Amino acid sequence: MMRSRLSAFVATLALAAAGLVAAGGSASAANLLANPGFELGSTSGWTCTGGTVTKSPVHSGTYALASTAGASDTGQCTQTVTVRPSTTYTVSAWVQGNPVYLGITGGGSTWNNAAGYTQLSLTFTSGASQTSAELYLHGWYGAGTFYADDVVLDGPGGS
Repeated sequence: MMRSRLSAFVATLALAAAGLVAAGGSASAANLLANPGFELGSTSGWTCTGGTVTKSPVHSGTYALASTAGASDTGQCTQTVTVRPSTTYTVSAWVQGNPVYLGITGGGSTWNNAAGYTQLSLTFTSGASQTSAELYLHGWYGAGTFYADDVVLDGPGGS
């Protein structure tokens, strides 16, 4: 009888501990970006060299980023976020234009040349002492206007 009660007590503790870990023991992934879909109707949260918002074309919602790459400018928009050292993150964005680049300053990048919205995605792992990362979107010199919407930097936030 005592052994079965002890077993039941240990099982209950194990289930409770598992519930605590699942509920909050590890940081859940989340979009770390401010104004990721430009739904504030501005580029607030972003630093842009020529970006504005547009109501058309959008991937979802009401607004998207529209930025123009001139002869001596890529029309870059950036956002810096706090990250945890030695942690893997996923970055994605829906983009349209000729061409559009998505990347992490000092890290990887990807690009596409699409007439309609296409999703770009990449992963990166922060350095052993890295506490911030700068995400960027840009076009190419003289290539005209590109669009971006629904940008995500997914992973645990920094402390």
